[in-house]
Amino acid sequence: MNQPFKQPSKIAIVISVVLGLTACQQAEEEIITSTVKVTQQSASISTESAIAFINEAEAELAQLSVEGARTEWVYSNFITEDTAAMSAAIGEKLTSRSVYFATEAAKYADVKLDPINARKLHILRSSLVLPAPLDPAKNAELAQISSELNGLYGKGKYCFADGRCMTQPELSALMADSKDPAILLEAWQGWREIAKPMRPLFKREVELANEGARDLGFTDLSELWRSQYDMKPDDFSNELDRLWGDIKPLYDSLHCYVRGELNEQYGDNIVPNQGPIPAHLLGNMWAQQWGTIYDSVAPQDADPGYDVTALLAENQYDEIKMVKQAEGFFSSLGFSPLPDTFWTRSMFVQPKDRDVVCHASAWDLDNEDDIRIKMCIQKTAEDFTVIHHELGHNYYQRAYKNQPHLFKGSANDGFHEAIGDTIALSITPSYLKQIGLLKQVPDESKDIGLLLKQALDKIAFMPFGLMIDQWRWKVFNGDISPEQYNQAWWELREKYQGVAAPIARTEADFDPGAKYHVPGNVPYTRYFLAHVLQFQFHQSLCEIAGNEGPVHRCSIYGNKDAGHKLNEMLEAGLSQPWPEALNIVTGTKAMDANAVLDYFAPLHVWLDKQNQSKNRQCGW
Repeated sequence: MNQPFKQPSKIAIVISVVLGLTACQQAEEEIITSTVKVTQQSASISTESAIAFINEAEAELAQLSVEGARTEWVYSNFITEDTAAMSAAIGEKLTSRSVYFATEAAKYADVKLDPINARKLHILRSSLVLPAPLDPAKNAELAQISSELNGLYGKGKYCFADGRCMTQPELSALMADSKDPAILLEAWQGWREIAKPMRPLFKREVELANEGARDLGFTDLSELWRSQYDMKPDDFSNELDRLWGDIKPLYDSLHCYVRGELNEQYGDNIVPNQGPIPAHLLGNMWAQQWGTIYDSVAPQDADPGYDVTALLAENQYDEIKMVKQAEGFFSSLGFSPLPDTFWTRSMFVQPKDRDVVCHASAWDLDNEDDIRIKMCIQKTAEDFTVIHHELGHNYYQRAYKNQPHLFKGSANDGFHEAIGDTIALSITPSYLKQIGLLKQVPDESKDIGLLLKQALDKIAFMPFGLMIDQWRWKVFNGDISPEQYNQAWWELREKYQGVAAPIARTEADFDPGAKYHVPGNVPYTRYFLAHVLQFQFHQSLCEIAGNEGPVHRCSIYGNKDAGHKLNEMLEAGLSQPWPEALNIVTGTKAMDANAVLDYFAPLHVWLDKQNQSKNRQCGW
């Protein structure tokens, strides 16, 4: 999954972004200076000096975040060698300063502070994803490795025997469209060839980043990553296991149904009716979402009787009208209109005169009111939903604008993504009817098809969203040795997802590297959390709105009570532990997967009936 929004202002700078030696040299100078002064400073470390440091760091990072956001916006909208150089320069500066502040923050870890400053200090110390070691030579080595890993992924392509060479997006499109097992296998295997050279680089990167984590006072990188969730790292791991245990029975039923349908389509030789599903046949390069095979597994009479893309055309929706309608959703909840600058500065359509980054993203350029989206909008149902999702990020960004800079962010990294998806869950047939796109809401007999389509993306994704970091955390803490990288990867894929490699894999392969977030060093648990939280938010907001029907049919459109409660949580930003933020909307401080089960309850019953009627042996 790609990042849902663009927020360069966050201190959680991913150091694995291509750095260049300038950043390394600057960081080296600062670290050397810092190290020399450690003895002198140790005598003067106090509450007062800690607060002074926090204030200094926060002020500088606030200024740098605005500079970085504006530079990155220009680069994304005017891709040239010059704007690329500008983007790299500010990225280098942000990275080196973030490393410096994290190192300094570690010195104050034992100082007694008031709750607000203690929280700020923890953010400064723990938000780095790939901390550099204090040793300048190792710092430079880590930067170089990160650059090489990103380059290997970004330049990767596979060439077929007929001479066609495809990049990852092109191969992914082929896997979404083709039903030919041979072609799917070749594309699946071919893309994973690009990851083989990553193995020694990744091994060394882990060694260096673990040293950097220890320099900041953590046992290893696993502990650092898991320390960002307002609870002890091991307690957070247990929380994830609890949530997955609740969701797994629903996933098992979906897995059993999909495997049975694919078995009928492909036969026993390609898809056995027992055991894990071959990973190349689920319509996605990583088998993480299965929505593209919906037509192969859809129930009879599943057509809801309408096509949102056609409805948009019939009602003369252009790109601006689509965005205006999404704004209208939030206005109906009581949110203030988007600022005039949003309409004059956002990018809604792909320019014809220059190269741009078309991936949909939401931006906050000044930490106040200069919020924007950047999209190459297509007049489709998918983009209609994406626009609502992206504006969810914008309204979140604006809601916490009055927080101190270090608290300008979501309650945890799963909340921002969850908010966008929560809004998208309200794009129901009843909402389409309310806004005049649909004349009549289909009866409940059509719900199974709609729920199955959602489940193939959302429920199918959950074990994948969990296992990526389960693998990485075990690598970081040494439970998985370099000699077991690939074996352990596929053991976890089978354990959580019930999928298997379609051909034999060995330790000569490095299949984790074929997923961007591994060489890119982007934490992935946030996506699992978002997939749980969005249903919990949706259910609670529907209850506040007085919904009395099935929760999957609920839309909070037009309900200001729900909007007020949502905004109250958004305004808190990162200022308090996420359980407190969660409590504002849901009335509980614990994440609860029961909302997921309630939403898909009719589908779960239907799946079990289908599996039982065909005597399918579920599980793997």
